[in-house]
Amino acid sequence: MRKLDEKARLLQAAPLRIGISTRALFDLEEEHAVFVRDGVWAYSDLQLQREGLPIGKGTGFDVIERLLRLNIDGERPFVEVVLLSRNSPDLSLRAFNSIQSYGLGIKTGSFTSGRPIGPYVSAWAIDLFLSNEDDDVRAAVEAGAAAARLGSPPANRIEIAEDEVRIAFDGDAVVFSAESDQIYKDQGLAAFLAHEKDNATSPMSGGPFGNFLKKLSLLREIYMDGNGFSKVRIAIVTARNAPAHARVVHTLRAWGTPADEAHFVGTFEKAPILKACGAHIFFDDQEKHVLGASAVVPAGHVPGPHQADTPIIPAA
Repeated sequence: MRKLDEKARLLQAAPLRIGISTRALFDLEEEHAVFVRDGVWAYSDLQLQREGLPIGKGTGFDVIERLLRLNIDGERPFVEVVLLSRNSPDLSLRAFNSIQSYGLGIKTGSFTSGRPIGPYVSAWAIDLFLSNEDDDVRAAVEAGAAAARLGSPPANRIEIAEDEVRIAFDGDAVVFSAESDQIYKDQGLAAFLAHEKDNATSPMSGGPFGNFLKKLSLLREIYMDGNGFSKVRIAIVTARNAPAHARVVHTLRAWGTPADEAHFVGTFEKAPILKACGAHIFFDDQEKHVLGASAVVPAGHVPGPHQADTPIIPAA
């Protein structure tokens, strides 16, 4: 890390800032069910009754805890987490009591009493926003942040390497733009493969998670050891296969954001690969892949151009 002091200072000056809703960080599904069934007052009463009880861990908890663990005591943080919640300020106490009980380094947040959180995404300069609410996720995207809607956490997780954080991404329409996907959708597989072969060494444009990946890659480099291993592991899990895989590699090379793992799965299911990878979170723009992945790893749906019932699989 001594060789990367300059990069460390860059990230400390502009930390990787993640916004997360209370329901994405904690398991508030029982309380949310009361809200849906009985309304806001019943929900508020239940939360106040439980104010002294720590909330269980939600889908986003593990990856948040691991990222915050990368900060160094006594130093300016590399990662900051901001709570962005539609709860009232009165109900914020239970969230922060739970944060304290878990020893999480989260100190800031906005509580809007039911108002949309979209305007606060840009106000806080959020790089990544995680929520269970589709409307808030889409508002975050419009505000310029990478954003994903989380589902339920997987029932069983196998924990590996407690000091690592492993983040996996789909490629097209997530890390990269949806331009190539659109060629596949409009013109078919042959046209897609020809286009990708002709443009194999031409870097793709960035997608909604492009900037987040670049900032995460800086954190990865800060924690790189002398053997080429980092506490921050990045994986690409894409339906592309050869020959379309080459453009992924050339794009990551051009961006200066090499992945630790790349899985070109073609028509094969992504879930078994993600389970083997041990990802702490996976981002995909197609609901089919998110639903499959969420059985084995925490997964987030990235709003994209594709219909849920017509998954794009650009593979030979």
